[in-house]
Amino acid sequence: MQNSENNQNHHHSDTEIIGGNDRTSYSGPLSGPLNKRPAGGRKSARFNIPGDSAAPAPANSGDDYVEITLDVREDSVAVHSVKAAGGGEVEDPELALLARGLEKRSSFGSSVVRNASSRIRQVSQELKRLASLTRRPQPAGRFDRTKSAAAHALKGLKFISKTDGAAAWQGVEKRFDDITKDTNGLLPRSRFGECIGMNKEKESNDFAGELFDALARRRSISGGAINKAQLREFWDQVADQSFDTRLQTFFDMVDKDADGRITEEEVREIITISASANKLSNIQKQADEYARLIMEELDPNEMGYIMIENLEMLLLQGPSQSVRGERESRNLSKMLSEKLKANEEHVIKRWYRDGRYFLLDNWQRVWVMALWIGVMAVLFTWKYIQYKDREVFEVMGHCVCMAKGAAETLKLNMALVLLPVCRNTITWLRNKTRLGVAVPFDDNLNFHKVIAIAIAMGVGIHGISHLACDFPRLLSATPDEYEGMERFFGEQPTSYWFFIKGWEGVTGIVMVVLMAIAFTLASPWFRRGKINLPKPLNKLTGFNAFWYSHHLFVIVYASLIIHGIKLYLTKEWYKKTTWMYLAVPLTLYACERLIRAFRSSIKAVKILKVAVYPGNVLTLHMSKPQGFKYKSGQYIFVNCAAVSPFEWHPFSITSAPRDDYVSVHIRTLGDWTRQLKEVFSKACQPPPTGKSGLLRADYLQGENSSNFPIKVLIDGPYGAPTQDYKCYDVVLLVGLGIGATPMISVVKDIVNNMKEIDSEDKALEEGGAGPSPFATSKQSAGSGSGRHNFKTRRAYFYWVTREQGSFDWFKGVMNEVSEMDHKGVIEMHNYCTSVYEEGDARSALITMLQSLNHAKNGVDVVSGTRVKSHFAKPNWRTVYKRIALNHPNSRVGVFYCGAPPPVKELRQLASDFSHRTNTKFEFHKENF
Repeated sequence: MQNSENNQNHHHSDTEIIGGNDRTSYSGPLSGPLNKRPAGGRKSARFNIPGDSAAPAPANSGDDYVEITLDVREDSVAVHSVKAAGGGEVEDPELALLARGLEKRSSFGSSVVRNASSRIRQVSQELKRLASLTRRPQPAGRFDRTKSAAAHALKGLKFISKTDGAAAWQGVEKRFDDITKDTNGLLPRSRFGECIGMNKEKESNDFAGELFDALARRRSISGGAINKAQLREFWDQVADQSFDTRLQTFFDMVDKDADGRITEEEVREIITISASANKLSNIQKQADEYARLIMEELDPNEMGYIMIENLEMLLLQGPSQSVRGERESRNLSKMLSEKLKANEEHVIKRWYRDGRYFLLDNWQRVWVMALWIGVMAVLFTWKYIQYKDREVFEVMGHCVCMAKGAAETLKLNMALVLLPVCRNTITWLRNKTRLGVAVPFDDNLNFHKVIAIAIAMGVGIHGISHLACDFPRLLSATPDEYEGMERFFGEQPTSYWFFIKGWEGVTGIVMVVLMAIAFTLASPWFRRGKINLPKPLNKLTGFNAFWYSHHLFVIVYASLIIHGIKLYLTKEWYKKTTWMYLAVPLTLYACERLIRAFRSSIKAVKILKVAVYPGNVLTLHMSKPQGFKYKSGQYIFVNCAAVSPFEWHPFSITSAPRDDYVSVHIRTLGDWTRQLKEVFSKACQPPPTGKSGLLRADYLQGENSSNFPIKVLIDGPYGAPTQDYKCYDVVLLVGLGIGATPMISVVKDIVNNMKEIDSEDKALEEGGAGPSPFATSKQSAGSGSGRHNFKTRRAYFYWVTREQGSFDWFKGVMNEVSEMDHKGVIEMHNYCTSVYEEGDARSALITMLQSLNHAKNGVDVVSGTRVKSHFAKPNWRTVYKRIALNHPNSRVGVFYCGAPPPVKELRQLASDFSHRTNTKFEFHKENF
């Protein structure tokens, strides 16, 4: 309908939102007084489309206009249609999408009547902007809303993760009622984030507060608190799934003064808030620099502000390369997904299939465990039958058979428990023999723990059988029954003290007490300090307590030998077999310890460099001892007499075999590592300005290095699963936090191998007959077999860490890989889990900033390296799926080091993909 100009002026309050020279003239108000309108109706308004001139066109001019029809009812205001001049429907998909985004439904009846005028003003303002879109010139370089770009953009700017309609609102409403029961029905700004389901961390509350302010500004709400009706309005906007609504909400958050323009100061402030919400302290420190970067990119004409169109252009820059790659392999991916789906089948068939898969994946463990259990069963049965046929059975019955059967298994297990910790022997067997094909050397510590459990069970059976059954029967036997026992025990005892005071009793009690102490302090709760004990009992937790308590087994083994000699029922020396079981393992273990002491004393190392990085990580670069050879993935033991002359702690080697130094990265997690950091802090000087690390000892290189006051000994190297990476065509390297250390060594080794192979190829092309003249002597020495041993052709490295500062640990390595890897052999992925997942509004600005800075400077704003970071946790299923699609008919070695939680998923996925695709995955976990 067309209203007069006078009527338009009369309703000036409905048009005052269109101000300044940008005001767009229209034909009249959207409706008459709302409190007098019928229950429902359809109202239309025409908006003239502004031309190039600044002066508004008359309503009755021949210029083009847009006619917008609204359905106005008591509980809703909805857009019915948008028509161009001449009555044709608007075909512009952008305009139609925006118009649909303006529908504002409400379920509050009377509140709509009270606030309807304010609603119409808001709708009018947005419709004015819609009308101008059909003639607004596109900004230079603006990205069109292609189908792929729209799909990409709709994944972003999610303010809340769950928006499942009425059910989600019910949860919000319930939290509102709980929070406001003592505040007269008003929700304070400080608890808005908690109410709508954002995280409760302080940083997220700051972001939620800014969101609250933006929503309140648009509705002219002041006071810092809202009622339920206003919360419902806020919720409808935040939960709206249309990209345009999200974009406008985010723009309003940045636009603090609500003038429709974003200044550099406002950009700086929202960068600081976003960085704080994602725990990115480095970005907070560089907020000024990054604000200038965004302004330079989005305000090339130096107007001093950016508009919503500029922000939209940045967000709609299209999907990433990974999306395109997935599109290209969509059919293969779909076929693979179908194969991986669990088909419904009979329970017996499923059990058979799962059992077969288990045997295929674990046949090495199965045969070792079956052999061990079988030997124990044979020994127990043999002793049980033997004592059942002896005369002591008449008095002590089956109890003595149980005790002696358990004792025989104890002899075996007390011997076997030492073998898995003979690291030099295991490393030699792994490197020099083919036994690794059939023996799971990677599970040495797990087998050590399983044997310890069997020892505890054997001690329990043996002790209870004697104390609760055998000894009471001897004490209560009649003289006639006891007569046959006199040659074993002498005169019939009258109390328990007889059994306790002898060698057998004393040594047995000592062993049980010391074993109980060692087993308890070796449990994860005590060893990892998960139990908080008051002083001085807190000394019983941590690695030190575990380390020293384990050395109590020196006394245990001495007591066991005495206990096995001073037997009641066995008198012949050749039947006293305890020492026979223990002779070889004890000798082997003693030699291992002597070798460690001898080797570490002659392999003196010089400290070349010391640095402390964020996350309390101490880095030591040490000289390589004469003849010290190792493989990537192996580890060494480190001893520092200034902390403790007796303690040796294992750490992965982070340098590559061809480096002229040995390096380790030590995270401060326990008492020993904390003291080590303190010792080096006192001995080293602060770093030069602009250098990474908090401590440095570079000045020690050269003649003065021998004067360094701290003496460090190393022992090793020792074998680890990751050292076998060269046996695989493709490797997937996964490190969590400090668990990336062995993987970094592998990555560096792959780079060095690539350099060597390239130099050999270059030498051959130039007509040379040997290795490249540019190769070092060490490289030349290994070049003859390096090409043949180096089977790996592709590596995927995934590093997952909570802290942004962790990326400083290996920044140099990652940059070197990015520069050297021209053939794309190594694909590196950094994941920072403190950042909200990609698509979350709290990380949206970080994503924009990351794209801009990486495109302009080639550096990632999160990691500070050339490797672009991802947010939140990886989708491991997708990772395996990509590798299976890219490398059919290949063997993939999956190597993991870090905390236990992901192990089950990674191992299960390796099994699933191996059995249901033609790509074979083999999972390995570091256990030292």
